[in-house]
Amino acid sequence: MPEEITLRPVTADDLDLFESEFNGPEGTGLYQWFGFGSPAGLRRQFAENGLLGPDGGVLSVAEAGRTVGRVEWFAGTWGRPATSTCWTLAIGLVPAAHGRGTGTRAQQLLADYLFDHTRAERLQAWTDCANLAEQRALEKAGFVREGVLRSAQWRGGRWHDQVIFSMLRTERPGGASS
Repeated sequence: MPEEITLRPVTADDLDLFESEFNGPEGTGLYQWFGFGSPAGLRRQFAENGLLGPDGGVLSVAEAGRTVGRVEWFAGTWGRPATSTCWTLAIGLVPAAHGRGTGTRAQQLLADYLFDHTRAERLQAWTDCANLAEQRALEKAGFVREGVLRSAQWRGGRWHDQVIFSMLRTERPGGASS
């Protein structure tokens, strides 16, 4: 079991960690490597709003006070945005934080945060069909497997199927429904 896991706003030092840890396939892992990209956009957004805005955000994942990754959320729609928007969640952990329950707890905390501080009714996340560890983490965090999105993600020179998971406000483990 990991030490105490918390979420907090991103700091400038966290940006340095994200750049050093997530700038290649060794840090992002097989299922999150989409090629090299410029960190300028993330730094610009950090300068503008601290990576917390009405259309989504990023929080740092800390274990015993030390940053070990980040969680993100962004708007997704299943129809007209005014009536069909939900939050899509994502996570990235440094390799040393893998396999110890850190991701499960961080995703539980993010779900709690979004249900407490936004009007979200539905949260969703997806992962590669071969990423069994993340599928287990999402299920342990209280997400329900909904199905497979065929050829939904381009990565590594080919299309990959994704498994989609969701959590509804009324399904929130241990939380109040409203």
